Amino acid sequence: MSGAALGIEIVVVFFLALFLLHRYADFRKQQRMVLFGTLLAWYLCFLIVFILPLDISTTIYKQCKIDHEEHPLYFPKFAYILTLCVFLDSVLKVCYKPWSYIPDGIMPVFWRVVYWTSQCLTWLLLPFMQSYARSGGFSITGKIKTALIENAIYYGTYLLIFGSLLIYVAVHPQYELQTIGITAANTWGLFLLVLLLGYGLVEIPRSYWNASRRGHLLIKTYFKAAKLMTEKADAQENLEDVMEEVRKVQESIKYNHPLRKIDGCPVDYQEKMGRNMDDYEDFDDKQNTYPSEKSLVKLHKQVIYAVQRHNRTRVQWLILLQQAMHLEDVAKNETSSAHQFVRSFPSTEPTSWLSRYFYTPTVEWYWECLLKHWFYRLLAVVLSLFSVAVVWSECTFFSTRPVLSLFAVFIQLAERDYNYLYIEMACFITIFFLCTCVYSTVFRIRVFNYYYLASHHQTDAYSLQFSGMLFCRLTPPLCLNFLGLIHMDSAISHQQKEQTAYTSIMGSMRVLSFIANGFYIYYPMLILLLCIATYFSLGTRCLNLLGFQQFVGDNEMTSDLIDEGKELIRREKRKLQRIEDGENRRREWKERYGNTREDTARNRIRNEAAEMTETNYSDTTCVCVCVVKHIQYAHCASPCCRHVPGRYLSMSSSRSRIFDDV
Repeated sequence: MSGAALGIEIVVVFFLALFLLHRYADFRKQQRMVLFGTLLAWYLCFLIVFILPLDISTTIYKQCKIDHEEHPLYFPKFAYILTLCVFLDSVLKVCYKPWSYIPDGIMPVFWRVVYWTSQCLTWLLLPFMQSYARSGGFSITGKIKTALIENAIYYGTYLLIFGSLLIYVAVHPQYELQTIGITAANTWGLFLLVLLLGYGLVEIPRSYWNASRRGHLLIKTYFKAAKLMTEKADAQENLEDVMEEVRKVQESIKYNHPLRKIDGCPVDYQEKMGRNMDDYEDFDDKQNTYPSEKSLVKLHKQVIYAVQRHNRTRVQWLILLQQAMHLEDVAKNETSSAHQFVRSFPSTEPTSWLSRYFYTPTVEWYWECLLKHWFYRLLAVVLSLFSVAVVWSECTFFSTRPVLSLFAVFIQLAERDYNYLYIEMACFITIFFLCTCVYSTVFRIRVFNYYYLASHHQTDAYSLQFSGMLFCRLTPPLCLNFLGLIHMDSAISHQQKEQTAYTSIMGSMRVLSFIANGFYIYYPMLILLLCIATYFSLGTRCLNLLGFQQFVGDNEMTSDLIDEGKELIRREKRKLQRIEDGENRRREWKERYGNTREDTARNRIRNEAAEMTETNYSDTTCVCVCVVKHIQYAHCASPCCRHVPGRYLSMSSSRSRIFDDV
């Protein structure tokens, strides 16, 4: 198994990242560079989380061999050989090689490639790709220029920090520039890590506990619906204003103007703007009222932002609507005596053959109405205990005698028995829990609602790129902090022990004395204060006092928004009911009269064709074909065919539009 576990996990993690990207992104519509950058960022971060436990178990095995190593004095030749054989035999008996042992020399190269690639992504490439995607330029050169200008502040800040580090290295030649740069990145990551972790450690267990309370989640969904509808209406109005500007520009630019080729506008609005907007006046160079290309670039950027915001609110509204209708169905089915889960509307999510056979309406009723509440309560209790252990360990991990960090105690107990599988599973679960608390916080806080992750291919490119940057920026310091919790960092344990390859590449906490003895030790203690503030919802109450409506139970504004959201959901359900009734009526009408009408129409067409053949009028007849929901007109080329007044035949099939590629 020498290195086999590493190779297997590298392949498995790649397919896991690819599967998750396929679930959240749309491979057909989104740009290839966006998908590649996001996939690479997710893949590298998942590798850190999955491979670090293997590095820890390998390091424990190496430390075991060092602890049992003997340094004999001078012995005769044969006696020395005999002693060496006995020593090697004792080492093999005492120090058991882990099943996932990784040979020397592999992990340092692996971590060096993973770390520096992820840092280039998060600090240079992904921010540039975000600005490139938002740029309103109409050429690759224009987009690159705009992206460089927008990122000039960030790149200038990087150069300033780099210059400061050069000065520090010149004053302190015992330090290396690479090591100090890694320490600076880890310090910034730890600063963000503590802020996000303090919120997630409390909010995630509480969210599961509130989900187990009957009716609480439905009321909160009503509240979110009212707020989201306001934002959705604002996004719709903003998009219509931008489209009005596009319409004015389209009116001023004639069909043969050089700028007319710069197209791009949402398809729904193309049809609205296309009505009564066909001008066929020739372009006149003498007129100077035409917009410049710079103004069109600015307008194009506004269109991109407005469309992105409109799509974001639309997707979030659909997700919230499905969640609200599902919770209402659960509330109705709880009082059902048939023990069969009945939905008001059929689910829009595709169902697999496995769920059709095993997740029957009876099983769904027992899960949704009976077992799910107790499961969420049990999960909330387990996560709460996990959060308490993390907070306690963050506040006491600097104490080595006695060892107070709970995670360090558990790992050391397993280390005595050489239970490598337990060590790897415990490390992976802990790192995964910390990552969940940190990353979910960004997508839970209202300030960051600009970014979201929605399944079923509904996540936009900006959220994907932001998630990639976030993962690459926070995962390395998070794992370094975890090594401190389990005392695998010599800066914490104050012992000359074997260091992990991860620590040797990404730096230890003792590189800079004022950071190791001050910031790294005492700053994580702020997690306790943040957890207390989150538990009492101090941030929510402060935002509510400042005018930002938050979900506060004993507030009149909250009650009004809940009632408004309930009415909005009821209105949407009535719309869906009317659509479903109309589909049912059309289906019944087609089943009852469809075959008769088709035979009658076929006979009528046959008779008309026979009559036209007899009277020799086939060259002056044009046939129109009507298809349900999509009406297509086939215009014949004969001179007797009548076309829409005021529209040239050569221009009727296609019309250029402003910003057609958005």
